[in-house]
Amino acid sequence: MAQGQRLLVVTEDTAQLEAIQAIAELPELPANLGLTKRESQLLIAGDQIASEPPDRNDYLHTVMCQVGLPRRATEARSFERQSGHISISLEAGRLYNGREWVDQPLPFGTTPRLVMVHISSEAIRTQSRKVEVGDSMRQFMQTLGIADGGGPRGGYTQVRRQIEALAVCKLSIGMQSEGRVVTVDSKPFKRFDAWLHQDGSQRTLWPGVMELSTDFYETLAEHAVPLDYRALSALKQSALSLDIYTWLAHRLCRINKQGGVMLSWQNLRDQFGQEYSESRDFKWEFRRALRQVQVVYPTARVAEIAGGLHLYPSPAPIQRTLVRGAEASVAVDNSGEGA
Repeated sequence: MAQGQRLLVVTEDTAQLEAIQAIAELPELPANLGLTKRESQLLIAGDQIASEPPDRNDYLHTVMCQVGLPRRATEARSFERQSGHISISLEAGRLYNGREWVDQPLPFGTTPRLVMVHISSEAIRTQSRKVEVGDSMRQFMQTLGIADGGGPRGGYTQVRRQIEALAVCKLSIGMQSEGRVVTVDSKPFKRFDAWLHQDGSQRTLWPGVMELSTDFYETLAEHAVPLDYRALSALKQSALSLDIYTWLAHRLCRINKQGGVMLSWQNLRDQFGQEYSESRDFKWEFRRALRQVQVVYPTARVAEIAGGLHLYPSPAPIQRTLVRGAEASVAVDNSGEGA
């Protein structure tokens, strides 16, 4: 896909679309098209992904690729999401800060999604359930282009808060297969070590070590989905875009029917649209996010049809042959059900 064609997918500016129709097949675009920073990042990432493999792989548990975390802040203490025969139930937990137990919110938005990718990837690369969070998290944030400043609204502060919420949440997985219904208590983290830090009059926790539970780690090693970190970086502003990318990374390479599969808008809303009260709002946001995903997942064969989407068999974003070194023992997941 040429740069002009990618821009046709990314931009929503009608006048801009008309201006570039004539140059859509050009390999390079003029520099004065007035792209937003986000559009530029998507185009750069799409060009890199199409031309060369990543220098490392990131990973996410197959279940988390099918059913994502909350996308928006909520005061609720529990959350459920379902995809086909798999469902998750998430419960907010409590964290001890050295003086008292403090209620934590449900993890939400892009940050916990990226944190889960980082922790899962480090566990696989090091083949250890214990992940050193401090320095590795700062490096991870820098790689994704997330500012690591402090303060109430700083990037690292937001990451720290979401790490705390993730560390103490309870995750249950429900599955239906071959006439059986199974419920699995799969709390991701067994242990959370943090350093006390005095921030003015307030004591805060700075993450040190996160230890995955044995069950979660073992199933992660068996059912890890390889992801391209460049795509994650380009999509880091949208939780919905991240969810669609990880879902397609898991789903498209598992389609066995030559003619593909069709999903209705109702199927898609059941899986992705809990946060939307109106169907038209969900469709608009989903289409917008899907266009962004297609730029950084250029081999994804997805077409909109009357009433929904048509998914065709497609290569995974990261091929098996690119899983190297200490990661060679990871089983790329091609099993399970879901929309």
